[in-house]
Amino acid sequence: MSDRGPIRVGIMGFGQTGRQIYELASRSDDVEVVAIADVGKAEILHYLLRSEAVQPEQFALEGNFLVNPRFRTRLMQIDTPAEMPWDIFSVDMVIDSTGKYRDQQYMQDHLGNGAPRVLLRTLPTDGIDRIVIPGINAGSAAPGDRMISAGSATTSALCLLLNSLSARFEIECGNMTTVHAFTSDQALQDYAGSDFRRSRSAAKNIIPNTHEASLWLGQILPDFEGKILTSALNVPVQEGCLLDVTLVMRDAAVTTDDINETMRLAAKEHPGIIDVAEDPIVSSDVIGNPTSLLFDIQGTIKAGNNTIKTLSWYENLGHAARLLDVVRLYHELDRQQEAA
Repeated sequence: MSDRGPIRVGIMGFGQTGRQIYELASRSDDVEVVAIADVGKAEILHYLLRSEAVQPEQFALEGNFLVNPRFRTRLMQIDTPAEMPWDIFSVDMVIDSTGKYRDQQYMQDHLGNGAPRVLLRTLPTDGIDRIVIPGINAGSAAPGDRMISAGSATTSALCLLLNSLSARFEIECGNMTTVHAFTSDQALQDYAGSDFRRSRSAAKNIIPNTHEASLWLGQILPDFEGKILTSALNVPVQEGCLLDVTLVMRDAAVTTDDINETMRLAAKEHPGIIDVAEDPIVSSDVIGNPTSLLFDIQGTIKAGNNTIKTLSWYENLGHAARLLDVVRLYHELDRQQEAA
């Protein structure tokens, strides 16, 4: 790799996250998306991009190339990582944004086909070189990392909250429930699926669900290994998620004002990643917010002597922005290594 020119990125999966990554890259001055692999037809992918883009007129389709004022992107109608010839595009990193290919074997397929690194938009199912959450452990990234995860939107929000509060207060344990917008793998009508509850209509129901953040939390924040339970409620909202976190503090003297002031300071220390909402907002107000954690000042309450409940907001755009932050992080590591 070299610092002579933009970072060359490939994307596997052009769903919501893939489209957000592409649009953010088109507005950047340092990242080019050179190839996209997706099962969809080029015309449909272009149509979906324009349907939700801020400036749809900037995106054109020329044959099998998606074109914007900054770069041209080859669209490949491909289903699996093993089929995608990344080597012919000289990519610096591949972002697998499908949410499906989380196993180590699929990441190896990306690497075997010419990707120097692969970055998952989700938590992995098995082995991984590193989980990188910007604002927490970016300094742990190493040039030798090849299989990387940026966690998930929910995992990032939870870790940023815990990391910010634990820097000042000692937390004994806690639980998190993400009140999450419905996802593309849910059925809109009742339909036999992977389990009983997820077989019910996403458009008509609040659906209790599991969340795997607790399984990987110890790799990101070792002090919280085994201390936080995580779960989810999928609700009939298309965008905008709420992070409901209840924590047991060791010191009974901690007040809601202490918590809120700590998060105000965290927002100043991590601009663009953490922010606070002083107004009484609702889920639609977070749509289009590029931060990973929008802490709700008015949602902090205390129960009993040691229990603090917090509310925070996030949406997928913030996670797409953090994925590009991780891409930039590794590009800079490579540049430093070449210069040494």
